[in-house]
Amino acid sequence: AAMYAAASPSPPRRDFISVTLSPEGTVGAVGYNNSKAWRRRSCWRKWKQLSRLQRSIILFLFAFLTVCGVISYTSVGEPWKGWTSKSLDEHRTVSDTRGLKLANPAVLPAPQKADANIGEYPELSPQKKPKLPHVRRNPSNLQIKPPWRDARLQTQLDVSKIAEEPVQADKEEKTEKSVISWRGAVIEPDQSTEPPSIKVKESEKTSSVDRESQKEPVPINERQVAVIEAFRHAWKGYKDFAWGHDELKPLSKSYSEWFGLGLTLIDALDTMWILGLKEEFEEARKWVANNLVFDKNVDVNLFESTIRILGGLLSTYHLSGDSLFLEKAKDIGSRLMPAFKTPSKIPYSDVNIGRGTAHPPRWTSDSTVAEVTSIQLEFRELSRLTGDEKYQKAVDEVMKHVHTLPGKNDGLVPMFINTNSGQFTHLGVYTLGARADSYYEYLLKQWIQGGKTENELLEDYMRAIEGVKKHLLQRSQPKKLTFVGELAHGHFSAKMDHLVCFLPGTLALGAHNGLSADHMKLAEALIETCYQMYAQVETGLSPEIVHFNLHAQKGHKDVEIKPADRHNLLRPETVESLFYMYRFTGDKKYQDWGWEILQNFNKYTRVPTGGYTSINNVQNPSNPEPRDKMESFFLGETLKYMFLLFSDDIDLINLDKYVFNTEAHPLPIW
Repeated sequence: AAMYAAASPSPPRRDFISVTLSPEGTVGAVGYNNSKAWRRRSCWRKWKQLSRLQRSIILFLFAFLTVCGVISYTSVGEPWKGWTSKSLDEHRTVSDTRGLKLANPAVLPAPQKADANIGEYPELSPQKKPKLPHVRRNPSNLQIKPPWRDARLQTQLDVSKIAEEPVQADKEEKTEKSVISWRGAVIEPDQSTEPPSIKVKESEKTSSVDRESQKEPVPINERQVAVIEAFRHAWKGYKDFAWGHDELKPLSKSYSEWFGLGLTLIDALDTMWILGLKEEFEEARKWVANNLVFDKNVDVNLFESTIRILGGLLSTYHLSGDSLFLEKAKDIGSRLMPAFKTPSKIPYSDVNIGRGTAHPPRWTSDSTVAEVTSIQLEFRELSRLTGDEKYQKAVDEVMKHVHTLPGKNDGLVPMFINTNSGQFTHLGVYTLGARADSYYEYLLKQWIQGGKTENELLEDYMRAIEGVKKHLLQRSQPKKLTFVGELAHGHFSAKMDHLVCFLPGTLALGAHNGLSADHMKLAEALIETCYQMYAQVETGLSPEIVHFNLHAQKGHKDVEIKPADRHNLLRPETVESLFYMYRFTGDKKYQDWGWEILQNFNKYTRVPTGGYTSINNVQNPSNPEPRDKMESFFLGETLKYMFLLFSDDIDLINLDKYVFNTEAHPLPIW
């Protein structure tokens, strides 16, 4: 090797790196590892080699870019969301035109299912709601805009064919009417379930109405035109002889005052809106804006002023979206609050809205059960709109108290309650007529209003209906009409007030909302009875009170009328129930029955110079003995329910969106 090295020239020098490969293929000389773990360790070492300032700057930039990304996504996402919502609405519209029935969306987000203990009431299992076979359901809106459209013009121009007096063609607009009812009802919030929140967003306080998405109105028919003509005739008398006063006296062409607050006008506001009477509505609105003042030294009845004035203003606000009516509602609502300043929290019956004082009637310290438990719908809604809990808290305390009281009979309540002790008085007398009626009505309606979450209200309602079946139901002779009597100290009386005819409609409303199908069967039987209270009378108009024959007697009808009970006050209860029955069943006979009643009102109670009058004798067609008084609820309730009864538009005050107070003023379901 040495010789060879010496003889040979030296080879050129070359640089090289020695590399040793391991069996696994790793680079041994360098120690390089391309695994994920190695890369993580390498990145971490590099991160640690950075200064603290460098790392802080990098983290800040990363956070800044993240925030910018979120903001950009929000701004870009809103137009996309609007575009997709519009596309979905268009798709629904196309589907609807192909005959598909759409479910009615809730006014507010759908409430959770009530977790009531339904084991005690097996009949409360969910049931399919009855549907109108002849009516197409469309998505309804909370706000009802009056369809002042040309489509209605020609129909109204034909009014002379069915009405006594012609109606001017320039007044064919449609507006909503407020309804008055003697039946006020209260719903108590469930103690085991959180009551519906009264905290609302600012957007909910203005008006929960979408003015841009109104469906095309269904053209009105001849019977509805006849109702409009009747309203205009009644309104003419009020405007000419009683403008701004409480009630019209049509025969003497004068007026009577009760509270001095324009009761008839306020009661009729939402009626005019529903009927589309734009000109009349605007004229009445001006009076409310300029002349309705509550700062006056006058005593008002808490119940009547709540259901007529507060209820009417709240309803008109929701239907029109006009904040004037909400401001007036806040004013009267706050002025009624002194009534609740009692030892028992059971409110006094009378309030001086100017002085801020309250007191019971002069002759007693009792309040009627119906009155103190039939103001809840209105005060609860006032709290929801204003965000002020005091209104709902006051009426909820009343319901909680009544819920726990002894003295009930299978859910039936006495008629009176003492404002000092808070206990029922005059025990042992049970009726669904005057002084107790709307308690039962408001149990159901508050449960509906609150999204069906207040289970105590539902339980009290179900117990009460079972109590009615057990103690108050009987059949008459000879036609075997089912009627609701009264119970006094264990003795049954076959006496039934016309006021009780609210019950068929309430039962039907409960069945529509998933309660027992037996309730609808009972409703069908009772509405037949209420109709017979008209049909079996000489004028075709019902008296205030009837007595039923329990035993067949030759030459006697089912209905007997005593001389002191044969007056008619233009009451709405039967027409109200006819409206519910037709809306839920689609049976045309209910419209026909209502048409008969309207014709008889026109025949025996219409005053030629304007207005309608109560009458003293429904048994004397030749001389019904007019009383010279038109109750405000004739415009607020009776004619409103007539108009709705004759309509085939299920979205004209959709009963899955609204609940009527006992004065027929619709309030939104939460």
